[in-house]
Amino acid sequence: MSKLGQVVESVEKYNQFVLDQVKLARTDEKFGRELLGRWNDVKAKIPVTRTPTGLPLPRLALPEIDEPGEIARYLFGEGLPGEFPYLNAAYREMYLEPVREIESFEKNGGKLDKSANRTDSSRGEKILQTEEPTRLFSGLMLAEDTNERFHYLTRHQRTHRLSTAFDGPTLYGIDSDADGVFGKIGEGGVAIDTVEDMVRLYDGFDLGSPNFSASMTISGPAPIIMAMYIAAAKRRFGPKVVPKLRGTIQADIFKEVQAQNETIFPIEPSLRFLTDMVEFTAREMPRWYPISISGYHIGEAGSTPVQQAAYTLSNGFAYAEMFAARGIPVDQFGPRLSFFLDCGLDVEYIALARVSRRIWAIGMRDVFGAGPKAQLLKLHTQTSGRSLIAAEFKNNLTRTAAELVLAYMNATNSCHSNSADEPFTTPSEEWIRLAAHGQAILLEESGIFKHTMNMLSGSPGMKAVERAVEAAILEEFREIERLGGVLAAVEERYQRSQIQNAAHRYEQQIYDGTRPIIGLNRYRDGDDEIPDVKLARTPRKKQQLQVDRLAKFKKKNAEKAKRALDKLADVVERGENFFPTLLEAVEVCSLGQITGRLQEVVGRFRPMV
Repeated sequence: MSKLGQVVESVEKYNQFVLDQVKLARTDEKFGRELLGRWNDVKAKIPVTRTPTGLPLPRLALPEIDEPGEIARYLFGEGLPGEFPYLNAAYREMYLEPVREIESFEKNGGKLDKSANRTDSSRGEKILQTEEPTRLFSGLMLAEDTNERFHYLTRHQRTHRLSTAFDGPTLYGIDSDADGVFGKIGEGGVAIDTVEDMVRLYDGFDLGSPNFSASMTISGPAPIIMAMYIAAAKRRFGPKVVPKLRGTIQADIFKEVQAQNETIFPIEPSLRFLTDMVEFTAREMPRWYPISISGYHIGEAGSTPVQQAAYTLSNGFAYAEMFAARGIPVDQFGPRLSFFLDCGLDVEYIALARVSRRIWAIGMRDVFGAGPKAQLLKLHTQTSGRSLIAAEFKNNLTRTAAELVLAYMNATNSCHSNSADEPFTTPSEEWIRLAAHGQAILLEESGIFKHTMNMLSGSPGMKAVERAVEAAILEEFREIERLGGVLAAVEERYQRSQIQNAAHRYEQQIYDGTRPIIGLNRYRDGDDEIPDVKLARTPRKKQQLQVDRLAKFKKKNAEKAKRALDKLADVVERGENFFPTLLEAVEVCSLGQITGRLQEVVGRFRPMV
């Protein structure tokens, strides 16, 4: 039995354990009293906050139960926020507005809360500083253009959490001067060819600050881009900045083969290069997430929500098995794994991330022997791009708002909201600002999340969805296990074929009206005119500037690049960890030069048919 099969068994055993604890709580008087005492103690220690209208509310909402069996079902089956199995949240508090010292003072019987660390100038009260979960996504034209957009987006943010989209040539590890790519430079993302581009991309941001993190949406050439980021940080802040760097790089090869196609090396060398990077970053960069195990692109390719979660989690367990086989301790790499899920409008999304967090925690603890930090499924969510449509596109604001509510109901750790104009173009400043403001309205203006944890959790409907989703995910695990595990299933094209079938079914449902899309197949006003939306395009002058810069870089470093590439190829052929040598190579070599030389050594990816 593979590790994935063991995960299925461990979840089923844990579910039985919960039922046993419920029965024990109802039959063992002493155990029942202990649980009731713990429950009452937890409730008594919950701080009370006040809404702007003066209404007192607990900072954590718990069900009104006093029967030991139901208390056992909650504590063991769900867990308090921040407690195993983390169904309700990965952390004890999320999204809550800071505790005002006056409220803490009242709650603690006249004793000051020393943890308060900021002053609200309007009331003279100290309040806790929190980190916004909003992640701001951009990537357009050249590095300096994206940099300008980043500064525009972060003007009102306490913490700068930037997510970067790359153009097509960069995603495939191709230089901007390659044949046939000139017109694609800077289209749909930012063009990055060299470490000098990477310096320009994040210019003006303090990369080593605890209030800054960078996320980079790239997988095939992820180790090369990651090395460029480290090199750029060292150029600006010196070598001591490396352990301080915070952020994520996607690097998920499995989802590329299953859904997105941006794979540049054969699968096994791709996984080897990824593991080399993980081994280095887990040791040298304790605040960096070297892989974002991504279901978003699986969802965008057409999967059902259950397929998205099942393939993402099974990919995650496969990576964990692979990293452990390299000899990396689970409690070293486990806390540095992150996840990325889509959030659409299907009912499964009311509980999809919650269930995923629970399955991951149980599997990591019981199959891989992971400690608490490595049990946490740390999640970034993006609202669904597939749900956005061109017809009456302003309705996309409402779709995204509903998806944001679902994402935060699931206690996502960070979130990106798509722009309404994305069916047409790279988002404009107006619509990207509205997308960011959607999150601010939900988290700061509304009272849905900022006063009380678990405000919308635990309804009978949510619990019914949780049970159904968990059972369906485990059934997908069993089928992947039957095929021989994740890699074997990939080689059989299982995940890809299932995604394609689901995508066809989705489109058929839109066509026949069984899946209503407001403004498209229902309540359409008959106006088929294309809206006047300004398209974002990269001017030819900028594209030529990128090519000229690259030519200058290559000319300047020609001799050094040759030696660096020879050394890199030699290290790869000897089977050593190539990442330290890659860090040297990116100082003098372009992305395309490195990709091309590595392909000479390990070959190119050939899509499966």
